[in-house]
Amino acid sequence: MAGSLLVSNRNHNALHEMDAATIASSSNQLFSAQTQIADCKKTISAFSNQLEASQTASSSISNQWVEAKSAQAAATEQITALKQEAAQQAAQSESEKQTLGQQLANLTNQVASLTNQLASTQTSLAQANKDYALLENRFRRDVAERLLVERKFNNDAELKAQLDYLRWNPNAKISEDRIREGLNVVVKSNICYVIAPE
Repeated sequence: MAGSLLVSNRNHNALHEMDAATIASSSNQLFSAQTQIADCKKTISAFSNQLEASQTASSSISNQWVEAKSAQAAATEQITALKQEAAQQAAQSESEKQTLGQQLANLTNQVASLTNQLASTQTSLAQANKDYALLENRFRRDVAERLLVERKFNNDAELKAQLDYLRWNPNAKISEDRIREGLNVVVKSNICYVIAPE
């Protein structure tokens, strides 16, 4: 009986040792599993943080893309407006250029006309000066001739000779045309000019 108890006790101890070893092994496995779970949690947390960072970055990139699209649309509108403004300014400049060209042509024509008028006026002035010189010379000659005639009429012998001539030559009447004869002057009711001597 004691042997049986001893064997039973040994078996019990062996079972106890096996159970203790199993428990220790299970405990080690549990600790290892917990450690792995903790590591997995850390990894999951890191992945979660990375995912959140990626989502934030993706959201930021998406916002930047939207802003870039909006900026591009605004720039396109601005470029279109600038092109239209440049085209309008070019058309206005061309119109002003044509207007200025026309004004320049008109001014050129006016200058040419004034130049011609000036030349004509200078020619007329030269002719007037020439006519004035002729008239002045003719006037001086007429004054001198008049003095001579007055002297003849103041001379009794000359006056008597002239009266005798008129008495014996009644056909040779003194007319207005005869008075002007040889003076190279044309006199009408509204005009008087000198005939240039030949």
